[in-house]
Amino acid sequence: MTGRRDREIVKAMLTPSPATGPRPNPERSPGGAARSLDAQGQPSRGLARRHRSAPSRHRSPRSSAGPAGTSGRGLLALALCAAALVGAFVVAPSRLAAGGGDGDLVHHHQLVAAVHSGFVEYWRTGNRRLSPHLARVVDYWYRYHLVKGLISALLLAVLIVLTSGLWRSFLTAGATARRAGLASAGVLTAALALLALAAVMANIQGAAAPFSSLVPMLREGGTDPALAGTLDQATRQLADSRPGARTAPALQVMTAGFAGYHVALAVVAAVVAAAFLTVSVLLWRRAPADRTARRLTRAFGVLTAVLTLALLVLVAANVTTAAHSAPALLDALNGGL
Repeated sequence: MTGRRDREIVKAMLTPSPATGPRPNPERSPGGAARSLDAQGQPSRGLARRHRSAPSRHRSPRSSAGPAGTSGRGLLALALCAAALVGAFVVAPSRLAAGGGDGDLVHHHQLVAAVHSGFVEYWRTGNRRLSPHLARVVDYWYRYHLVKGLISALLLAVLIVLTSGLWRSFLTAGATARRAGLASAGVLTAALALLALAAVMANIQGAAAPFSSLVPMLREGGTDPALAGTLDQATRQLADSRPGARTAPALQVMTAGFAGYHVALAVVAAVVAAAFLTVSVLLWRRAPADRTARRLTRAFGVLTAVLTLALLVLVAANVTTAAHSAPALLDALNGGL
């Protein structure tokens, strides 16, 4: 009995009691997790701070890019650039073309007066070579169209990029109001791009034949007796012109220049028509799978096809006018288009 009792005492001494055993890890045991809550059952303040600060290390900065990678700031910058170019188109050409010696030609009424006096002087010389006064005006008018054409080309490029960005954003926009706004802006910029294209074509024509481009100014403002007499002689010779008939050298130059004036527009219109036709074919062949994008692409395809037909009509009209430049010049001297 005594030996058995001794063995039980030794066993009890070697077995760890709950009070003296290893302490549980508060972070891993359910008890430790429970003690991390406060009296109201909410996470402790330190744990909450750790929870709030942890995602902040992985939060990416907010991007300003819009749908399909089109930046809203980029579209705004393009719109401001287009507005600045429109202002430059109106204000800058006359001042840039005038330079230092032709400042009097900046004002339109003085330009018209210079054309009137220069034409009378040129007619009276009896030579094909332009008189010094008229040559100065023609040179200025060439530079004017050159500057205006360059600004128009820059404006056209900006409007094309802006229109493309607006319609790309339209295709991926979610809100109805945003889609309506983008569509309205896209239609507006597309129309402005067509006007810019027309300006480019007209200024190429004007730079190619600046003297012919000045002819409509002969009927602007009041006509003094000298100009009225000169125009009367020119119109009578054009109306009575027959094959082999003798005409004034100035009238020969004007008739040839008027033909070149319309040939230049015919060539430019033909090039633009070929470009529109190519774009139309590509838009119809590469229509995207998305329904909305496909409708939009085909709408632009139809538009470019219609513009191609209109430009071909313009080509035909200008070729016909160039072939009969004397009657066309007579109409212009009489105040016609």
